[in-house]
Parts: sequence; structure tokens; C-alpha cells
Amino acid sequence: MQRSILITGCSSGIGYAAAHDLRAAGWRVFASCRQQSDCDRLSAQGFDAPLLDLTDPATIRSALDHIVMQTGGTLDALYNNGAFACPGAVEDLPRDALKAVFEANVFGTHDLTCEVIKIMRKQGHGRIVTCSSVLGLVAYKWRGAYVASKFALEGLMDVLRLELRDTPIKVVLVEPGPITSKIRVNSIPHFERWVDWKNSARAEQYQTLTKRLYEDRGPDRFELPPSAVTAKILRALTVANPAPRYYVTTPTYLMGTLRRLLPTRALDWLIAKG
Repeated sequence: MQRSILITGCSSGIGYAAAHDLRAAGWRVFASCRQQSDCDRLSAQGFDAPLLDLTDPATIRSALDHIVMQTGGTLDALYNNGAFACPGAVEDLPRDALKAVFEANVFGTHDLTCEVIKIMRKQGHGRIVTCSSVLGLVAYKWRGAYVASKFALEGLMDVLRLELRDTPIKVVLVEPGPITSKIRVNSIPHFERWVDWKNSARAEQYQTLTKRLYEDRGPDRFELPPSAVTAKILRALTVANPAPRYYVTTPTYLMGTLRRLLPTRALDWLIAKG
């Protein structure tokens, strides 16, 4: 039988590529998005694209109701991809900015995952793959909200993996570094909404951040296409005993190694050097 997977955040970037690549690999893909216009666009491309906004529990429930109706009550895999960023110095992030990031990146992902586990327990198998980041391994200045959400997600999934060891449900983290996507552009509205950088004690330092945020400087040095992430997702979904973590891009391999080898002060110095 054709295996089924739900992917969140399919409007662009990693989620969009994963939807296309997994469909090409023979999966029945439910390519969800948080905006109806993106769902309609993917539907026109032949996908079953339910509306699923991670900040809206009603859409999580309705999307899953739709999926199990279409599959006869099963779902073989979940790829938690949906997330967004709000750049800014930690001291300039208001509480509501952090709440907004955590609602989508952590709480919504948690709610969806728990609901999917119920389906997987009933059917007796399943794979839960979650997109973290190199910033779920190490910190980086100006990325506090995103880093905090990915650190939290890493902890949740690590505990979930331990708790599900006595079940046939496998829990996997995928940790990309720089990948071609719209995350920079998509973060601009959140930055403009929440961060009053012109009145910050770091206003002068923000010039560097805003230049990077608003200017398209082309690919980063180690940037890879989203297909590099899909390759690791496919491995996590198909091998009999998947690894707990799959790194993607050279910076993730490098930082994963240095985090284990270097004292914290040495790692701080290296990251601060950029």
C-alpha cells in the first residue's frame, strides 16, 4: 500500500521541496500550509493540501480529520517542518514576540505530534521526523527567539524518543544549516512588528542585521538546496532503525562536533567571530 505522510509548512523552501520529492518517491503526501492561498496553489499542483495553522488548534484537528478520512484512519509518517523566525537582540524581544514564535514552532508542533501519536499507536507503527536546525545545537546572536524554540523542540523530541522506545514509533530530528529558503524574507514582517530596534541600546549594531535582513546577498557560503534535506528525510523514513539525528550541511557537522569538543568559552569565541 502507498505510504502516507503529513508535512507542515509546505508553502515554500524545505517543506515545498519535501512535498514534491516525497511524492516523486511514491509517498502519498498531505502538503499542509497555514494560508488558504498556498493550499490552493499546491492543490493546483495535484497535492491534497489541507489548511493547517500551527497556532490554531482547530485547523490541526480539522486537517487530521480530513487525512484519516482520506486514508481510512491511518498516517504512516509526520514531518514537522512549519516554523518561523523573529530576528532581534534578546533584550529587545517583547514577551509577545517569544510567545508568537513558540506558539508555532513549539506548542503547535507539540499539539500536532501528540494527536498523530494517537493514530500511530492505533495502527501499530509510525515515523515522526522533526526539522530542527544547527541553531538547535548552538546559539547565534540576533537569533534568540528562533534558537530558544529549536532548543525547546530538540528537548521535547529527545524525551519523546526515549518515551516511545517501547513502541514501534520512531522519532527523528533533522538538523539543517543554511538551506535555500524564504525564511529570511518571511521573518521581516515579524521583525518589523515586534522589534523597536531604532530605540534600542544596540541601534548602531542593528545596522549590520538590517542590512543582511533586507538585502539579497545571494547564497551563503555553505548553502545547499532543500533537496539535501529531503534526502535525509527519506533515509529517516525508510531505514529500519533510523538515527536519532541527521545533520545537513557542513556547518551543522562542524558545530555538532565542536559543541562536543570545545569548552563553552572557546565555542562562544568561535561563533562570535562569525
